[in-house]
Amino acid sequence: MSEAGPLSLGQLSVWHDIRDLPATRWHEPNNAAAWPLPPGTTVAQARTALHTVVTRHPSLRTRYDVHDAAAPRQLPPDADFDDHLPALDAPPADRHDPGDPDRHAARLATEPFDLGRHHGWRARLLAHRGDPSHLLFVKHHIAADAWAQELLHREFRHALTDPGGLGPTPPGPADLAAAQHTPAGLRRQAAALDHWAQLLGDAPSVALPRTPGAEGGTVQATLRSAAARPAAHAVAERARVSVSSVILAAYVHTVATLCDADTLLVQLMSANRFGARWKDVVTSMNQWVPALIEQARTGDLVTLADAVHWSSLAAFRHGMHDVTAVAALRDRMPGAAEPTCAFNYVALPGSSPLDPPVIPASAEEPVLTWEEPFTTIGPRCYARALESDRDLTVRLTAKDLGRDRCAALLTGLHTTLLAAAGR
Repeated sequence: MSEAGPLSLGQLSVWHDIRDLPATRWHEPNNAAAWPLPPGTTVAQARTALHTVVTRHPSLRTRYDVHDAAAPRQLPPDADFDDHLPALDAPPADRHDPGDPDRHAARLATEPFDLGRHHGWRARLLAHRGDPSHLLFVKHHIAADAWAQELLHREFRHALTDPGGLGPTPPGPADLAAAQHTPAGLRRQAAALDHWAQLLGDAPSVALPRTPGAEGGTVQATLRSAAARPAAHAVAERARVSVSSVILAAYVHTVATLCDADTLLVQLMSANRFGARWKDVVTSMNQWVPALIEQARTGDLVTLADAVHWSSLAAFRHGMHDVTAVAALRDRMPGAAEPTCAFNYVALPGSSPLDPPVIPASAEEPVLTWEEPFTTIGPRCYARALESDRDLTVRLTAKDLGRDRCAALLTGLHTTLLAAAGR
């Protein structure tokens, strides 16, 4: 791309979420990670590996023209970038302080990016007496979503030992945007808009009750359970659907019970990485898509999981959509329902990075912890389920609900899963 071009649909979704934020909240789209370095890694190796990865991905060298908030543009990727890679000297994490690298990364995430001047990432080496132990990596969500961040992590580790072995250069977000604005891409956008229009017209207006005294406040809790993971798998096997459909069914059932409603409009996070060409592009491709769930209060979780499965497939089929067009559609449908809740499922290769205490695989009781939300961007009642090889973790961020109802939704989801599995 030799001149500024349109954002991809995923980038545009991020922009819609952040464009009206006050300067005091510009850090909220950031995400931080602390990547452990293999023993013996040198500063030169880490710098070379990082340079290799950033050179491969245009999104990490892209700035944006956002002077016209209604028509943002992505600039051509810069050939040069800052790979100085400063080091932070700190004691290594140990059994007395296992979260130290994560806290260092989290502090870096509080520094906002100016998208017109900055590339949407920064990195630091965490070292002890000059020996690097972690690469602290912070990125703005417009530069990379969670899938892309994991890809960057894998490529960085590979490049530490074989900088030339990462294969062909992948496409970037400008390539994706160009494909999305071809005649075929525009037809898909039109079909997605029709899907939105149909669901918004069919869905009843169901809102979570607002808890007196909690108006205007946001709470966040995380439930981690070793028992919930095999329970979800057992129900998924009986229903012949994905584990994510089962967890979503339990969540929807709990929300519907609180709302005293049988049909809910739910927002699902679509990764939009279903095509081979775009699966590993580093950018933000996530978009919220609507799904209408009926008979949500049924006591048969297998039946509900099956219904959730088919509704989700229809939603994900239309995952790539123009959020500006959807906003205009809503303006033409002032009485249309708003989604009652939102859900995202992520399968992790190892244990969850959400920071609650690790519980042994034999434990039956869930562990519920409370956190101060780093960001309040997003839906009013947002559950993010993460499955590792040891447990299931569900983080719920809720506005206007208060702690009691937030905790009740999480424990209700957990109870529903275990009851359906006969535990």
